[in-house]
Amino acid sequence: MKELPLDRIATADRKGNRIYLYPVSVKGYYRKLRSQLGLILIVIFLAMPWLRIGGHQAILLDVPRRRFAILGLTFWAHDAPLLVFVFGGLLILLGLVTAIWGRVWCGWACPQTVFVDRVFRKIEEWIEGDSLTRKKLDLSPWSFQKVLKKSEKWFAFTLCALVISHSFLAYFVGTDTLALMIRRAPLENPASFLVMAGVTAALLFDFGWFREQFCTLLCPYGRFQSVLMDDESQVVAYDLKRGEPRRGLAQSSENAGDCVNCYRCVQVCPTGIDIRRGVQLECIACTACMGACDDVMARMDKPLGLIRYGTQATTEGTEADVKSGVRAVAGAGRRNAWPMRPRPLLSLGLLLACVAGLTLTVLKRVPVELTLIRAVDAPYQVVSGLNGEAEVINHFKMDLRNQTFFQQSLSFAVTSELEAKGVRLVVSNHLPSLPAGESERADLFVRFPKSLLSSGHSRIFIQIRSDPLVFPEKTHTLHQEVILVGPFL
Repeated sequence: MKELPLDRIATADRKGNRIYLYPVSVKGYYRKLRSQLGLILIVIFLAMPWLRIGGHQAILLDVPRRRFAILGLTFWAHDAPLLVFVFGGLLILLGLVTAIWGRVWCGWACPQTVFVDRVFRKIEEWIEGDSLTRKKLDLSPWSFQKVLKKSEKWFAFTLCALVISHSFLAYFVGTDTLALMIRRAPLENPASFLVMAGVTAALLFDFGWFREQFCTLLCPYGRFQSVLMDDESQVVAYDLKRGEPRRGLAQSSENAGDCVNCYRCVQVCPTGIDIRRGVQLECIACTACMGACDDVMARMDKPLGLIRYGTQATTEGTEADVKSGVRAVAGAGRRNAWPMRPRPLLSLGLLLACVAGLTLTVLKRVPVELTLIRAVDAPYQVVSGLNGEAEVINHFKMDLRNQTFFQQSLSFAVTSELEAKGVRLVVSNHLPSLPAGESERADLFVRFPKSLLSSGHSRIFIQIRSDPLVFPEKTHTLHQEVILVGPFL
């Protein structure tokens, strides 16, 4: 079997022209798990915009109106500081996962891998046949049958790309708005239509034709892995000590390793690499080579795991080991997937700090945010009460912000005990309601008997009750401390 070139990637010839790949289908334990996970992720992506949590879309990223709904929580543009925790946590999580499990994201959950593998390649197999049949079809001269199959394939690709792009658009404009857009002419919503058309074209180009070129040429993650991984990272690896020297390269059959040089691991690889050359930038950890190799080993009645999840420290032998034919049984010497190493532990600590910071910040959020400050005029006024007792008035400025997507009805009060003592609240520019996402400023006057003061001041709590007009059962009461000042008795 012809070896892959050493001076260039396997998907390009010496002139830089693309060599199209036709990966062979493979079965196996990890392949089954990846297929199931891929279907779950696709269903989540397509269904999430249509789910309702707390009366609004489960995930809505309404950038023009600067409002965002995520799993029942609502955020606005002023909540942007939370992104420090979100993006910081994601970057740390990426480094942590890569340091422990290598490129598991690429092979198991990346949208590029999931949609290409579970949707577009399946359509290709249903219409054009297996890998060998597809290759023959592409190399054959153009005919009516070839044009028909290609047209059917790209028509199906276009339908899938339209479904994906509309679902993607629903995350940003909302499903209700999207349903209206679909029933109207494209010129009525030109910006959204152009976004949808652009995303559809990009998906067709990427998932239908570009495919592994994105992973090997454009995706930056493969470049990052060299600094995020170490010898203890779990990767899809070829057991060099057990497999070498390969059949056909060994001096005698007795000295040969378990690798029969069948090239099956290369034929099933979606990026066209030879995993036997060690960890490579182009490897997306899809485990296809593991399933293919296990199938060959089972037929030869040899232990499985010649290609398996392992660390470089346990699967790569020294040059002396290879020359002497030293081989290890499958899985021997495998180390713990979570070694107590400084880098993962440090990353875990930073990740927990980001999660804790985000959680505490979100838990402290209230439907209506209140900022209360004392007015800049006289700190107090003394007036005559109805019963002749002197009363004091304190003036405050209130900034109220509705942090929900629903109009809130507001009411201000003090406790019954304070009300019995003669404490009254007067709100100028009376706020019967506060629109969704809006801010209002109002004046608050607290009128109370002079006898309430102790050494010239007193602390009380006022209650601001917010009632969403859409969901009246979700009432929230905010208790705000107020320091009252007045003359010394």
